[in-house]
Amino acid sequence: MMLAPVIESGNKAIKLILGPCSAESPRQLEDTIVSLGELQPDLIRAGVWKPRTRPGHFQGMGEPALEWMTLLKQKYGIKFCTEVANSAHVEACLKHGVDVLWIGARTTVNPFYVQEIADALKGTKIPVMVKNPINPDIFLWMGALERLEKVGIKRLAAIHRGFSFYGNSIFRNVPRWQIALELKRQLPELQMLVDVSHISGSSRHLLEIAQIALDLNYSGIMAEIHPHPSEALSDADQQVTADFFKQNVWDRLIQRGPDITARGDLDAIISLRAKIDNIDQSLMKLVAERMKIAEQIGIIKKESAISILQANRWEEILTSLLATGKELGLSDEFVSSLIEAIHIESIQHQSKKMNQSED
Repeated sequence: MMLAPVIESGNKAIKLILGPCSAESPRQLEDTIVSLGELQPDLIRAGVWKPRTRPGHFQGMGEPALEWMTLLKQKYGIKFCTEVANSAHVEACLKHGVDVLWIGARTTVNPFYVQEIADALKGTKIPVMVKNPINPDIFLWMGALERLEKVGIKRLAAIHRGFSFYGNSIFRNVPRWQIALELKRQLPELQMLVDVSHISGSSRHLLEIAQIALDLNYSGIMAEIHPHPSEALSDADQQVTADFFKQNVWDRLIQRGPDITARGDLDAIISLRAKIDNIDQSLMKLVAERMKIAEQIGIIKKESAISILQANRWEEILTSLLATGKELGLSDEFVSSLIEAIHIESIQHQSKKMNQSED
């Protein structure tokens, strides 16, 4: 795909998309814009239609909020972006001159919804950002971008907002950085942004997530800013004030170059990478050895008519390795994901042996 960035080059190396989770009132929106003045965001974000998990929760102010945006654009000379989930949303945004659209995680997951939005955008040049789907499926993410590109939308960006995760996690949505990096590898021209608020779910990890993203050469940051976070009508826990974001995130970010220039540094890294390669090879051999043992267990289970899954044993393994990982400085998210992957592969190996024909 031949793509162009959603946010063009400006005076900041790091692009900023800041604003409230939801546009709640003209006053709240204007207060946010004023508070963000020193940060000079490239785009003001504000949700107009909020796809809430359960009925009865605040679902956004709808089209009247687009009218507030129009007036504030004229007053402050700023650009707005908002989320769309269907063709009616697109038409309303185009009518009110919204500058950039984004497709949310709950919409990206459904190709029918994405195609409806793409069809509504055909013939326009409005930039579109696509958040990753809720579940960790790179093909749904890429497919959404492809559907938009096929109707002529060339200014596209991906927003990495993390993935749903069953189990314990310090994050609201686990990053799974490898999925975003693989998308970027396959689409090198794609502008990649990180939504630090949705990954963190609170103010605690905003800097950590933003710094990792910059170190992975992301183009910019999306964050939820509210003049009075505790009074927010949606996602209050993950919104912060502009002052908090500036002092605790923006001012503390370290910008690093993508290239190695010093020969000594390069030699040292090459040497350490060789050690990593050797360890990786050893890990693969150990995992393969584990699978052979799993196959032997599968044969015994087959002969004794024992089911593959032994819930108590799985709980024992997970509990033990989570404790070991903590002692070794490994995160629960990593240990859980690693052991889950190994467990699934082990089940497949056992199943193959248990269901193998005797012929």
